[in-house]
Amino acid sequence: MRKISLALLSLCFTAPLIAQQAAPAPTPSAAPAVRHRVAVLDFGYATVMTSSQAVFGTNVDIGKGISDMLIDRLLNDGTYRVIERNAIDKIINEQNFSNSNRADPSTAAKIGHILGVDAVITGDITQFGRDDQNKNYGGAAVGAWTHGAFGGVGKHESKAVVGITVRMIDASTGEILASVSGKGESSRSGTSLLGGGYGGGSGAAGGVDMTSSNFAQTIIGEATTAAVDQVAQGLDTKSGNLPTAPPPPAVVVNGLIADASTSDIIINVGSQAGVKVGDKLAVTRVVRVVKDPATGKPLRSIENQIGQLTITSVDTTSAVGSFSGSGAPKVGDTVKTP
Repeated sequence: MRKISLALLSLCFTAPLIAQQAAPAPTPSAAPAVRHRVAVLDFGYATVMTSSQAVFGTNVDIGKGISDMLIDRLLNDGTYRVIERNAIDKIINEQNFSNSNRADPSTAAKIGHILGVDAVITGDITQFGRDDQNKNYGGAAVGAWTHGAFGGVGKHESKAVVGITVRMIDASTGEILASVSGKGESSRSGTSLLGGGYGGGSGAAGGVDMTSSNFAQTIIGEATTAAVDQVAQGLDTKSGNLPTAPPPPAVVVNGLIADASTSDIIINVGSQAGVKVGDKLAVTRVVRVVKDPATGKPLRSIENQIGQLTITSVDTTSAVGSFSGSGAPKVGDTVKTP
């Protein structure tokens, strides 16, 4: 009985020690990755316009279509935060930036500064079209398809090739932080480049959505997707080139509505006061002023929030936004940081 008691007592002392030794050391939590905010501009495609027209049977803006594909890919990767296309288009139209000078680093940096992003991604389509081969098996040379004049058998392979080069430009300095290229190829036997989804020739002209699954299933779509994937992977690896600045001090915006005659509400503060595209400002209205009974001087203003203003466009001294809320905004209403 004494031996059993000693054994139990020994087990009571050693069990906690064993448990402590077996417990794994706590893993330090990783610091959250910085997700830089970027804007993707429409890509240039002037050098491949003729070959693009041959594919679709008409002029299709493949620069916009491929940039949209890259935006979707970057959003899915989660490395960057990508600004909405509507905000980019509005700034470009208001500032009258032409297609030819958007790719210029200084112009891209200016666009990025107005949008309040860390970097701007511009690019060019360097290849877009077919690179077909007619092969002959036995006998003399044969035509493009199946039967030769002298007993040979021919084979026609449709091959699509797409090349893209993009640049990532620092919105603060205009410095080119990265240049990335992607090239995609796809081939099939005896079919057109659009044979898998759109039909060929001018039949494809009526509105091509390059982000759709129909386009992705075509030969040219497969090649485009492969090129875009390579570019997106390259940009992901280059994200560390963007400088990581300490977070700026909180900006407190305080202004007034200057015009509310249309759905585009104009306020009297802009980038000089820290307003950025995408900001959401509270819209308030003074409903009562409390005055000092002795002097008659205002002591306090009582305000009610009537809605919210989402900023869509900014210049130095003013900004434009879209209103949402229960009331209707008026000239003189206050806009401020919530």
